[in-house]
Amino acid sequence: MSEQRGDIGRGLARIAIFAALIVVLGMVTIPIPGGVPITAQTLGVMLAGAVLGPRRAPLAVLLVLVLAAVGLPVLAGGRGGLGVFVGPSAGYLLGWVVGALVVGLIVHRGRITAWRVALGTVVGGILVVYLLGIPVTALVLGLDLAPTALAATAFLPGDLLKAGAATALTLALRRAYPPAFGLSAFDRAASARVA
Repeated sequence: MSEQRGDIGRGLARIAIFAALIVVLGMVTIPIPGGVPITAQTLGVMLAGAVLGPRRAPLAVLLVLVLAAVGLPVLAGGRGGLGVFVGPSAGYLLGWVVGALVVGLIVHRGRITAWRVALGTVVGGILVVYLLGIPVTALVLGLDLAPTALAATAFLPGDLLKAGAATALTLALRRAYPPAFGLSAFDRAASARVA
């Protein structure tokens, strides 16, 4: 029973650490007039999905969003409050939750490999986030979908760099500290046999 409580405590601690990482990565932003700011927070979402997996990563993102909803300045540029959930970036915030889930599903589908992490961060951390973010931005700003999608491509090079960084950091963490991935001793031994 105490071992199970310890696992729950470790899981909650990992969720809190990644929520804090997402917040910290949002402190450096480049504001875009009338739109979504350029930030490193999506790097934190990608890392959460890749490291925490599909069950815990969305919880880390949801924790950040709950903190924002109660008014704490945890989003890009120190934003917070309920207003961010009706602004141009609202769809991207929802996209973070779904994106972290998708990253986790792809990365943790089998043995964690470079190609699987890269695929997960691009599909979940970029494609899914854009698919949810772009239509909401167009709706909120009263713009057509096509020009809004075209404008969003300006973010693509930076997001691809973040996906590359998330892949490299995930693989480095996997080699340096496997317990960060929350695997049991049995899972680690099975993973080592497959490698």
